[in-house]
Amino acid sequence: MPTLEQARQFYVDADPVHDFDHIQRVLALAERIARAEGADIEIVRAAVLLHDASGATPGAESGARAKHHEASAEFAGALLAAEGWPAERIEAVLHCIRAHRFRGSETPRTLEAQILFDCDKLDVLGAIGVARTVAYAALAGQPLTGEPSELFKTTGQKEPGEPHTPYHEFLFKLGRVKDRLHTPTARKLAEERHRYLEEYFERLAREVKGEM
Repeated sequence: MPTLEQARQFYVDADPVHDFDHIQRVLALAERIARAEGADIEIVRAAVLLHDASGATPGAESGARAKHHEASAEFAGALLAAEGWPAERIEAVLHCIRAHRFRGSETPRTLEAQILFDCDKLDVLGAIGVARTVAYAALAGQPLTGEPSELFKTTGQKEPGEPHTPYHEFLFKLGRVKDRLHTPTARKLAEERHRYLEEYFERLAREVKGEM
C-alpha cells in the first residue's frame, strides 16, 4: 500500500474537486467509520488512497470521468500486485474502487466497499459539499446560481440550453445521497450534513431574489 506521501503524487494534476485534500478527508472519515463498524482498515485505507488515482478530473477526455472508477481500479491492481499483495486482497480493494461511484453499476457488496462509498459521498455533503459543488460548476464553465426549470424539478431532465448550477446538482444528486448510504455511522453523520445543504440552498435562493 502506498504511503500518504506516495499517494500524494497520484493527484498532483488533480482539480480542486478530486485533489489530494479530498483523499485526506475521505481517509479520515473512512478510518473513523472502519473502526466503528469493524472493517478491515488496511483494505479500506488502500482503496481510499487509490480510488480517484486515474481519470477523475472533470473536463478530461470525453467519457473518462464516467469510467474513472474502472481506470483507478486497474491502476490500483498493478500497483498492489507490484507490492506483492495476495490476489484475494487485491480484489477486495479493487471491488471497493469499482463500486464507489454514485452512478456506477457495481453495488458495494463488502463492508469495506460500503465504507468507501459512504465516505466518498459524505464529502459531497455539508460545508465541504457546497465548496466542491461550486468549484465543479466553475471548472465546467457553468453559472453559480439559477432557477432550475419545472421540467428538471419534476423529471431531472433539463430544457435545451439549460445550465447545470450547484442547485441543479443538489436536486439531481446531493439531496439523495443520505438515503443511499450503507453504514449506520455514515448515515448518522449524513443527517446533519444534509440539513446544512438544505439550509444553504434555501438561503442562496432568497439572497438571489434580494430577500436577504
